[in-house]
Amino acid sequence: MFLGDFHLHSNFSDGDLTIPQLVDLMGQNGIGAIAITDHLCEEKTFLGKAARLLDKTLTKKTFPAYMELIKSEAKRAWQQYRMVVIPGVEITKNSFSHKDSAHILALDIQEYINPDKPLREILLNIKSQGGLAVAAHPVNTGKSEHQTRLLWNLQNELGDLIDLWEVSSGPRLFPEVQKTNLRKVANSDLHRAEQIRSWKTSFHCPKDVESIKTSLLQQNIEFKYFEPQKQSLRLPILAQNITKLA
Repeated sequence: MFLGDFHLHSNFSDGDLTIPQLVDLMGQNGIGAIAITDHLCEEKTFLGKAARLLDKTLTKKTFPAYMELIKSEAKRAWQQYRMVVIPGVEITKNSFSHKDSAHILALDIQEYINPDKPLREILLNIKSQGGLAVAAHPVNTGKSEHQTRLLWNLQNELGDLIDLWEVSSGPRLFPEVQKTNLRKVANSDLHRAEQIRSWKTSFHCPKDVESIKTSLLQQNIEFKYFEPQKQSLRLPILAQNITKLA
């Protein structure tokens, strides 16, 4: 058994940690698979331009260096921790209206995706690269932050192109998602080291990218809560207080 967390942010967008620090944080805590998913905000909207001005998003210019660093860190992560690292981004379409905002995790992609394209075109692009499209925090997160409800409201129109729906964000489970028959994944949406305390996805499959993707699509997974003994970038920390989601 190993745990996976497929929604992590580095300082390439709005995370506190570098990609190597993320690898060490998760590896030293015994996590078996992760995805780095920094924000890729729209270029043409006011909020997207603001994110670029504040250096809180990937851009077409920084994307190649981002992917190269993930690739090199994936090799180190496997050698040092036997941890799988999957490249990804969080396509970020923010609006001043919660109901018009959508975030999509694009997992296991290699090529840049234009975040200004329509949602359907973005989802098809993810699939054309062999990636997984995940609806990130698609319902109210219960936190005082901008909510992203557009994908949830467009299930009938876009649901066939969305592979997975986040059932959690950090320590909070989403009852609306839990009670559906949608394919689910539990992630942390980590921006700071202490946010490693969260629901995660548990696997009983070979530890490689394709086996992990297959388990997610077939839902041969469980959701477990990870509670570290202490936060550290150096000391190994064991999972405890793990409970299966009913």
